Amino acid sequence: MKNPVSSWLIVPALLLIVLPALAQADVVRPAPNFIWLKSGGRGAALSALRGQPVVLIVARSPRQRIFRSQVGQLHKVYRLLGDKKTVVAAAFTEEPGVIRSNIPFVLAADPAAVASSFGTDGNFAVFVIGKDGNVDLATDRVVPGQRILDVINNSFVVQRDNRRSE
Repeated sequence: MKNPVSSWLIVPALLLIVLPALAQADVVRPAPNFIWLKSGGRGAALSALRGQPVVLIVARSPRQRIFRSQVGQLHKVYRLLGDKKTVVAAAFTEEPGVIRSNIPFVLAADPAAVASSFGTDGNFAVFVIGKDGNVDLATDRVVPGQRILDVINNSFVVQRDNRRSE
């Protein structure tokens, strides 16, 4: 017969080993690095934006209806996203063009490579990348602006920093 006391000792011992390792695992689902174009045409890496949330929209074209719908959702919360220093990026896989919006966008230098590295077919996808570089949200549907804001506000880094200040 198994000793029930030894079972009770194993569980706490495992927790003592596993919990510190989990606390160190800040980046669980790292976003693939990609190059975006700065004004003047010079490139910069996504990793340069560490510490800022990033919303990446992959679409075929800025004229695509679903892309315009997503931009409309971002307009609803843009000031709040701006308060969080959120960077909004676009990767157009088929047709470049003008984004009709007062939201400043950065553009991916190689949109097809960005779509591929994020595991999407390039038709439409939205990714929210937290301050720590984690992909906190990935979907192929239009995301309500408030949902994007909620994901940013509830990221691991924000939660960790809030616990430290208490």
